[in-house]
Amino acid sequence: MKNDLRGALQMATVPFHHKRRLPLRTRLACFLAVLFVAFAAVSCLAQSTDTSAQTPPPPTPPADTSTQAAPAAAPAPPATPPAAAAAAAPTPLAMPSMAGPLSTAIPHEIAAGPFGKLEVTGILSGMGWSEGNAVFGDTDSHWDISNAQIFIQKTTGWWQFYLQGGAYNIPALGLPFISTADTVKDFFGPFPQGYLKLVKGNFNVEIGALPTLIGAEYTFDFENMNIDRGLLWNQENAVNRGVQLNYTHKKLTAAFSWNDGFYSNRYTWLIGSLTYAFNAANTLSFVAGGNAGAYAKNTLATPLFLNNETIYNVIYTYTKGHWVINPYYQYTNVATNASIGIFQGASTSGGALLATYAFKHGISLAVRPEYISSSGSVANGAINLLYGPGSGAFAFTITPTYIKDGFFLRGDFAVVHATSSTAGDVFGSSGLNNNQPRGVLEAGFMF
Repeated sequence: MKNDLRGALQMATVPFHHKRRLPLRTRLACFLAVLFVAFAAVSCLAQSTDTSAQTPPPPTPPADTSTQAAPAAAPAPPATPPAAAAAAAPTPLAMPSMAGPLSTAIPHEIAAGPFGKLEVTGILSGMGWSEGNAVFGDTDSHWDISNAQIFIQKTTGWWQFYLQGGAYNIPALGLPFISTADTVKDFFGPFPQGYLKLVKGNFNVEIGALPTLIGAEYTFDFENMNIDRGLLWNQENAVNRGVQLNYTHKKLTAAFSWNDGFYSNRYTWLIGSLTYAFNAANTLSFVAGGNAGAYAKNTLATPLFLNNETIYNVIYTYTKGHWVINPYYQYTNVATNASIGIFQGASTSGGALLATYAFKHGISLAVRPEYISSSGSVANGAINLLYGPGSGAFAFTITPTYIKDGFFLRGDFAVVHATSSTAGDVFGSSGLNNNQPRGVLEAGFMF
């Protein structure tokens, strides 16, 4: 879902919008019914739990190793049962990665024989979408399942694994809607991420379908501050099949990946990252990657121009108290290569600020201003990476979120404004409008 495939996306969505659709009220009722059934199931499970476990843990429980020590150390029997006194609030798992304000649920533990202890979490959510100036072949409103996914992982021992499966949607600003069924079919399949992890001290190796090292936003909407991915994310790859090496030494973390870039199935991409943690609240990352070869494949998951680019990030992250602040800069370059159909290359340069503030009572507010520009012109025949050669775009997104236990409700309110655009490459049925407002509402459960 990248911008050099804007025309292909528009063409791909035409047949689906001419299919017979259920009336809006019927579709909305079905969606609400699904959420109600899920809520009822969660409530029943909660009521069947022992009353000693009814008090929910804080949203981000700290690691408290002292309470996890063996209860036998107590000199005398406590007034309450030892198991209850020694119980410690478990922390959410590291995968899937979460930027907040949403967080994965406390995992369900399964004894899996020779596999040891497995951790299971999941998400069920749906979304409604309305926008102005829809492109040709798209419509102004949609609703669909946004996530119906399960995450299974082994997080202890010298060998570990992570498996993610189910249905998902990947909404992104400035791009037309693709149904969840077609997103799964045309992008990463029903198992988008999964890998084996071999661990030795501070060093580990991951092999499989991995989340990319590039960018400050993750692939799936629930992992991010906002529902829609941003303009800078539209230039980045998402899932890399390959091998990744990770090493941590004191405050420095390094990673190196050999992979297939934009899901090309050709292992010619190299990506490296270096992160320094100044303290618990401040980190700075440098990321660089690109295609060491050349490949003419052009599909939704493997766009020709972007799969043959080089990309660089500088990412700063501040996390303390109620705040998460995450500005980053990005530069990309697609070199001229006539042998694969890139007759005049181009580059992009942009920056974004991702920020979230958590209020009381499960309420938070996220904002994302961003700007990106591209080089080239129609006159010199440069490729189109945005809204015509040499174009740029500004976007602003605001996302209020409400969280209560495993339930969440949030909304995106966003606008994209294109600059120096080419007629026919922007918004509206004729591609002539430089503005596109959008509103997205999402509700669901983390379990």
